[in-house]
This record gives sequence, C-alpha cells and structure tokens, in this order.
Amino acid sequence: MKIRTAIFGVYVAASAAGFAVLMMFVLRDVRLRYVEAMRRTMGDTASFLAVFASEAPGNDTDWVGRLSALPPKAELLRVFACDEAGRVVFDSTQGRDVGKIYPWTARGGGHAASENYTLVNVAEVDGELRVRTPVRRGGQLLGWVGVGRPLATVAVGVSQARWQLVVYAGWVGAVMLAAGWWLAAKLTHSLERLTAHVQAVRDGRGGADAALPHSRAKEIAELAQAFGEMRTALEGKAYVERYTQALTHELKAPLSAIRGAAELLGEDLPEADRARFLANLRAETERIQSIVDRLLELAALEARHGRLDLADVDLRAVAAEIVGSANTVAAARKVKLTLVEGGPARVRGESFLLGQAVSNLVQNALAFTPAGGAITITIASTTGERVSVVVEDNGPGVPDYALARIGERFYSLPRPDTGRKSTGLGLSIVREIARLHGGEFTLANRPEGGARAELSVAIS
Repeated sequence: MKIRTAIFGVYVAASAAGFAVLMMFVLRDVRLRYVEAMRRTMGDTASFLAVFASEAPGNDTDWVGRLSALPPKAELLRVFACDEAGRVVFDSTQGRDVGKIYPWTARGGGHAASENYTLVNVAEVDGELRVRTPVRRGGQLLGWVGVGRPLATVAVGVSQARWQLVVYAGWVGAVMLAAGWWLAAKLTHSLERLTAHVQAVRDGRGGADAALPHSRAKEIAELAQAFGEMRTALEGKAYVERYTQALTHELKAPLSAIRGAAELLGEDLPEADRARFLANLRAETERIQSIVDRLLELAALEARHGRLDLADVDLRAVAAEIVGSANTVAAARKVKLTLVEGGPARVRGESFLLGQAVSNLVQNALAFTPAGGAITITIASTTGERVSVVVEDNGPGVPDYALARIGERFYSLPRPDTGRKSTGLGLSIVREIARLHGGEFTLANRPEGGARAELSVAIS
C-alpha cells in the first residue's frame, strides 16, 4: 500500500467517525430547535390569553366565557382552560377534552419537547405540545389557560431542515475528501520526487549535478540532504577509483618506455642511440606531464558542479581570437583555416572556458587534417535558446567503432602524421564545458568526408 493511500485512509476514517457523531447530534438538535421556537411562541400566546381572560368582568367564571369568543383554529393551535384542580372547563376544539383532568408532570415535556425541560408549565401529551399559564385576578388563582399544538405540524419543517443539512454535509464532506487527498498528495509528493531522484541517480539518468528535490517539511528535507551527501560520497569514491584505474592504465606505457630507455642508457651505447633514447625520455615525461595537467584541469571543471562566473560573452569574437592564434600552426601544416562570419552570438558564460573549448576543437581538427586540407569554423544560432560552434574538417573522419567512445576520458585515436595518441582528455574537457554552460558536444562524420564537431551553448 502506498503511503499516500494509507494517510488518506486514516484521514477519511477519522473524519468520517467524527463527522458522523457531529451530524447525529446536529440532526437530533434540529427538532429541539423547532420545538423550542414553537414552545416560546405558545408561551407568549398563553400569557396573552391569561391576561385577556383575567380582565373579564363579573364573577370568577366569566373569564372562561371570554375565551369562547376566540375563533377556533384547531389545525394550528388549540386553546384550553382548566380550573384550579386541572379539570378542563374549556376546549376550543368543540369541547373535545372538557371534563378531563390534565395531569402536569413536574419535568415538563422532557428532552423531546424542549431544551429547558424543567419548566413546569410545559408538557408533551399524546404527540401534542401544551403550554399553560395561570389566570389570576387580585392575586387569586382562578385557573389555567393554555394552548396546545400537535408536534406533527413541525414534522415537515424538521424533515426539510434535516435534508438541507444532509445536503450541506455532503458538500462539506466532498470538500473534506478533496482536501484530504490534496493533503496526502502534498505530504507524499516530496517523498515521491526524492524516490524518483534516487532512482534516476541509481540508473545514471540524474547526472552528478542533478538537483535534490526541495521540501518545506523538515524531516523530508533532512532525508534529501542525507541522500545527497551519501550520493556525493559514493560518487567521490567511484570518481577516485575510476580515475586511479584510468590514470594507472595511461601511465603504464610511458613509464615502461622510460624504464626501458633508462636501462639502456646505463649501457655503453653509440652517441646516436643515446641521443635517441634521451629524446624518448623527454617525450614520455612530457606526455606524463600533459596527462597530469589535463587530468587536473578536467577535475577542476567537474568540481564546479555548475557554478560559473557568468558574463555576457560574444562567442563569435572568442572564436575569431582562437582562429587568429591557430593560424600560425595551420599555415605550418599547410591547412586552410576559415571562420565563417556571422552576426553577434552572445551567450551567458565564462569567456576563458568557452575559448578553451573552441581551442580544443580547433587543435583536434588540425591534428587529423592532412596537409592541403581545410577547416571551417561556423558560429550559428541553431534555435532561439542555443548558439553553436561547428568545426568541420576534411580529414579521415572517425572510425565507426570509435564514434561511441569519443569524449570518453583517456580515449584517443592515433594521429595520421605521427601515429601517436594524445592524452584523450581534450574532448572530455569540451564536453564538460558544454555541460557547465547548459549545452552539449557532439562529433559525427560528414557525408562528404571528414568530421563535424559541434559545441552548443545555452544563450542564458
């Protein structure tokens, strides 16, 4: 069971129980409110009739005769009068209860008749609510006058009020259900995002710089931070292991060459061989130095985690500067280097890093372009969101087996002129710079021959 379902189920069960008990009391109270309102009105009516009757002239029984002048309204209100002993001496419903004695309970009408059921002048008898008031003249009790009304007359109003309450309660319940589901979803959404983030990192889809999901809940925020720290620690460990293995592999060849040359130099060799072995020593040490420098450079880029000193950079101007610097090398190699002029291509980034990336692309193209070849650098806005630097050459291109590994650390192809490999870190640096600037790096073969490298950078 999902935690969202569990939270929602507990919320619904608790809310339903509390809501049911509340509605039970409210629906029961509806009848009490109607009866209480009716009792108060009947009490006022009885008090008025008592005063009306007590003002009758003549002997003591004249007050009853005065009540007989009232028009009968049996279907709404029944008027009755009792003597001091409680015997009915007048009944507006054609004398129906005349002669009967109305017993009066000390506790009035009970819970069903009135909220104040201790009133001694209120009673519920045979489904009729009765309220009586003493009739006095000169301080002497003449009898009682009262009114009665069937409780059934309020049944329709009570039923309508109850159904209306049920409808309102249904709407409130629906809103509570929606609010409960929203609350459960809100509470678990951060957990689901965190789970998705962890799974993405596990599957290699999140990337090393994937942002942890944010949550205002303190516990979830602490859990996300713990996951982030654990991921950083694991990635750091894997990073060190991977780099150590790769660096060890790359250093084996030059170290073996240095060791072999050193052993041979210890022997009595002709001067020409000694010079050749010394040159090998210098070349291999330079290669090791280059590997270490490039590796440190790449590590520094990866350690930035997306942090850049952003500024407005004209990518066309950066490319023009790089091409100007590379023209000397291109001329020596008899390679034509062309920058296709275009409008300003302004992006947000670090000018130094972007220049480094463009320089690596140009140097890589020069290394694989034969004498008499040509390299074209084009700056173009491919979409409204990115600007691309495209470097095309007419060299041998990239073998199919190597296309998938281009940009991989320490992977390099032999240069056509020397047969030697580079450090294999130049294009890895280009890829990392592209990632830092919200872009990407691609390398593909051209249909007409040669390779096409493209560095795209986000405008902002």
